[in-house]
Amino acid sequence: MPNLRQLQYLVALSETLHFRRAAERTNTTQPTLSEQLKALEERLGVQLVERSRSHVAITPVGRQVVEIARRMLADAAEIQALANSGGTELTGVVRLGLPPTIGPYLLPSVIPALREQFPDLKLYVREELPGNLPRAIEDGSFDLIISLLPISSASLSAEPLFREPLALAVSAEHPLAAATEVRRADLAGEQILALGPGHQLHDAVASICEDFGADLRSDYEGTSLDTLREMVAMGMGVTFLPGLYVRAVASKDPNIRTIGLADRSLHRSVALIWRRSSPMQASYKILADLLRTEVRKHFPDCIVQSSRGNER
Repeated sequence: MPNLRQLQYLVALSETLHFRRAAERTNTTQPTLSEQLKALEERLGVQLVERSRSHVAITPVGRQVVEIARRMLADAAEIQALANSGGTELTGVVRLGLPPTIGPYLLPSVIPALREQFPDLKLYVREELPGNLPRAIEDGSFDLIISLLPISSASLSAEPLFREPLALAVSAEHPLAAATEVRRADLAGEQILALGPGHQLHDAVASICEDFGADLRSDYEGTSLDTLREMVAMGMGVTFLPGLYVRAVASKDPNIRTIGLADRSLHRSVALIWRRSSPMQASYKILADLLRTEVRKHFPDCIVQSSRGNER
């Protein structure tokens, strides 16, 4: 049977397709990683990696082994976490994935409380496109994700955290800048900017445009919320920004104004999500409660939800 270290090397190589970077990621040397992968291939009796001077590729059977390896490594990490915690507390390394439209604005407000309540927890955080997050946690790349609802996978459990409002953002010189609220008729024919495909916020804004008779600009697509804000400030169009970002960043920018809608409440639902098979579910629910408490404290515009989806 392959050992876990060999599987770690294989997964790292599949993600980097570069022996040196895979070795750096797994804190080993390139010769050691290469030798161990050759040993793994000999043990399994099958080629997993295609090697040449110009490129590295994972063979078809290698890709299947990688998928299984991710699940085995995730299970091993959960076993270790459970052993370290005695089954009751969050300790050790927990890998958290979350979208770039949430992470930088939520985490700074909750990390201090997290450190105080779970002093032995080491949180490894990585941003990922929302559409990739469910698959990434299913295959073991993450222990937890913070993502948007709904999710369709029966293998995942979702603990609702809060509903985040979306606000219209316009330049300070825009005719709507002085309005305290706008109606859907005010947006008819407006040029709407959005993040590129792959972001759930893109899909939400596209739906709003269709509903309101606005025009979604496909020739200018932002790569981040900061880019969208700057494009709005330059008068290239208007956009919709999520509440966490508005409170943390956009509200401090004198070149734009954020406005609510009078005749439709726009929100997106955010949840903490883990695999149903995880032995740490009780601890993850405690973590969800902590997140709700901090959101209620720092982001009063968000509607905090209970585990049953009730608002409070």
